Amino acid sequence: MPLDPDHSPSPPPQPPHRDWFFPPAPPFLPSSSRSLAPRAPFPSTSRSYKPYSTADRRPLPAPRSRSRSPHPSPEQQSPQPPSAPRLRGWDPRYAGVRRGDAQAPAAAAAPPAAPQAVPERKSPPASALTLRWSGMLSAAAILLCFASLLHRNFSLHDQVHHLRGQLGAATAKLQSCIVVMDSSLDMSSVFSYQSNDEFVPSRSLKNFSLLLSLSALYAPIIILKYIDLLSRLRRSGGSEVAFNKRLAYRVDIFLSLHPYAKPLVLLVGTMLLIGLGGLALYGVTDDSLSDCLWLSWTFVADAGNHANAVGFGPKLVSVSISIGGMLVFAMMLGLVTDSISEKFDSLRKGRSEVIEQSHTLILGWSDKLGSLLNQICIANESLGGGTIVVMAERDKEEMEADIAKMEFDMKGTAVICRSGSPLILADLKKVSVSKARAIVVLAEEGNADQSDARALRIVLSLTGVKEGLRGHIVVELSDLDNEVLVKLVGGDLVETVVAHDVIGRLMIQCARQPGLAQIWEDILGFENCEFYIKRWPQLVGMQFEDVLISFPDAVPCGIKMASYGGKIILNPDDCYVLQEGDEVIVIAEDDDTYTPSPLPKVRRGYPPKDFVGPKSPERILFCGWRRDMEDMIMVLDAFLAPGSELWMFNDVPEIDRERKLIEGGLDFSRLENITLVHRDGNAVIRRHLESLPLESFDSILILADESVEDSAIQADSRSLATLLLIRDIQAKRLPYKEAIGSDGFRRSLSEGSWMGEMQQASDKSVIISEILDPRTKNLLYMSKISDYVLSNELVSMALAMVAEDRQINYVLEELFAEQGNELQIRQSDLYLREDEELNFFEVMLRARQRKEVVIGYRLEDAERAIINPPDKVSRRRWSPKDVFVAIAEKE
Repeated sequence: MPLDPDHSPSPPPQPPHRDWFFPPAPPFLPSSSRSLAPRAPFPSTSRSYKPYSTADRRPLPAPRSRSRSPHPSPEQQSPQPPSAPRLRGWDPRYAGVRRGDAQAPAAAAAPPAAPQAVPERKSPPASALTLRWSGMLSAAAILLCFASLLHRNFSLHDQVHHLRGQLGAATAKLQSCIVVMDSSLDMSSVFSYQSNDEFVPSRSLKNFSLLLSLSALYAPIIILKYIDLLSRLRRSGGSEVAFNKRLAYRVDIFLSLHPYAKPLVLLVGTMLLIGLGGLALYGVTDDSLSDCLWLSWTFVADAGNHANAVGFGPKLVSVSISIGGMLVFAMMLGLVTDSISEKFDSLRKGRSEVIEQSHTLILGWSDKLGSLLNQICIANESLGGGTIVVMAERDKEEMEADIAKMEFDMKGTAVICRSGSPLILADLKKVSVSKARAIVVLAEEGNADQSDARALRIVLSLTGVKEGLRGHIVVELSDLDNEVLVKLVGGDLVETVVAHDVIGRLMIQCARQPGLAQIWEDILGFENCEFYIKRWPQLVGMQFEDVLISFPDAVPCGIKMASYGGKIILNPDDCYVLQEGDEVIVIAEDDDTYTPSPLPKVRRGYPPKDFVGPKSPERILFCGWRRDMEDMIMVLDAFLAPGSELWMFNDVPEIDRERKLIEGGLDFSRLENITLVHRDGNAVIRRHLESLPLESFDSILILADESVEDSAIQADSRSLATLLLIRDIQAKRLPYKEAIGSDGFRRSLSEGSWMGEMQQASDKSVIISEILDPRTKNLLYMSKISDYVLSNELVSMALAMVAEDRQINYVLEELFAEQGNELQIRQSDLYLREDEELNFFEVMLRARQRKEVVIGYRLEDAERAIINPPDKVSRRRWSPKDVFVAIAEKE
């Protein structure tokens, strides 16, 4: 079809020169061919003669039509007039374009063809299978593109090798022509170049290495995708777990079970990256395999080394290796950081193992811990210090911060805190439980039954230690009824201290003998004098009466009999003779501060009185309700004189009181000396307290009420409020009571004596408060609003003493029991006459005539009693208002 719109058969015009349509000569042609047509910024119109050879010329692309149909239209199939002869320089590639431009108006004038009916295609469902196939096709397309780029790079390398071969042939021809002797050096360099070229590996080996690296990189991904696809097809009708989930689970298990799995996986990944990167570099460079592996390691170790790469292939591979190296070092840095952080966290949280021997182990945390640590530190002072390990279910930093707030001197003892559960054997081994010399189990704050149940489980865990226990176990219990069960489980390893029972019995003793609380504090704690048991062979064969005056720095008070299986007897008979293996129980300042000495010369005499005056009935008030109220009533009935009254004032209904007392084992018909008087009311309400005859009671015991026993602060607040109200009511009734007067016996006892002064502070009554928190106790001591305060600090002292020497527990049990011996306060007129001068040894011998052991005294104007006086041989004049502290049988 002619291109002119008027269809005139005029000859076609001379086309302009189109040489600039031809591309420049390819770079792989020899320089001789390229010199005929030098390149310029813009191609020139001159053409060289046959710039391309017939072999190198590629067929031109067929002319393209703008029609999208592969078959020509009817207009194109019509016969056309013969075209003019093709001129030289006419480019057939642009014929189609021009014909398309000429046919455009004709196509626009033609009527639009009717639209053909296209069959409706059903769109595939958007399932996961289609997405995965599309992803695989995309990955394959990317892989093909990458392979084409590499093929182009390889073709360039082949051309370089071909040129090197031509250059070698030309060099060989040049050697035959050169006969000058001085050219030997040049020839040697040419030979060396040719010899080096011989060591260049073959291209097939390099292609294989590159293909191997790519296959090793993509093959696992394709295989996993294929396996996952098969697993999805298989489990389409069942409940089988997908393969990728199972693989992820196996990897998770492997990383969790093996501690060195993560570093091992990182090492394997690094080696694979270096190996695959070396193979890839070997395929795109001319270096040897060893050099490529080393270069790959440098790219992994330092990402900046790839900047010196030349060529597209080496740059692409080096960048890929550098990116992998950055990921490897990022993971390595993360592993190192995690391991260091985990180590510091384990140290901070107390998860590391304690490597100690002969240490004291404390399991649990309570408000008694501070006093317990203080007493053990004082006991370890004579040994130059020791080690205390505390393990509780608390954070290590919190425990250390709370211990640092405790205001006492460690005296060279190190306190180590560990976080863990005493019920787990692994945590017990972490604190070297088998090598501890003593294990103290503290009672948990809260419900008494739950606390004792937890203590029982801890004892079971301790007895299950395979290595065995070197030391004994001291268990603090909250209820006396659970003591038998704990001893049954622990056997001979367990010593129990019932905190609630200890405080209750001490309150009863202090109610009968005011001032006894301070003496118990001096004996139980390690700050002054305490009990010690030791064997002295030089005393074998001596009577106990002579043993009493054989220690100038201690006070003997009992014997541990070897012939009776180590039975402990306090206040034995004077005629008892020490046997081989017997041990002497003394009260001394420390275990290394006393030793027997020759018998001193003392005067024996007779006490002025052979008996103690009969006990008079007493009236005692209990404010509050304790769990062991029936035990306190039975003990009080054994101590008081017939006709005494026990008033019980609390908010528990009377019917419920009797029911609880009967359920606790109290038999009202067996009460011989006391009569129970019940009053209902709240101890923190003033009008309820005013209904009581508070000025008529000999002793008032403010108990920690059972309803608030779980909270030490709330119980202490309630006790403090009751104490203040009672004091205020008594102060307002005091003038009226003085006008009435009191009986002669009570007046003779109260006037002038230090016990009477304490009673006169509240007209007649001695108020004893039960305080659970030692901090509240210090507040009451400073304010001096209570006569005596019994707190959990005494329980901590008892725990410390039993932890240091388990035999002391038998001594304390006898002193706290209803039968046997107890601490008593005696008036001086029981042992000496007025204006009589005696030393302490002579007072001890006179007390032996009453079968009592005097362990100390308190002077009239002194604030505290002196237990185990340092000077026992100097005589002095005693006052009738002085009192002595003795161990005597219960009356």
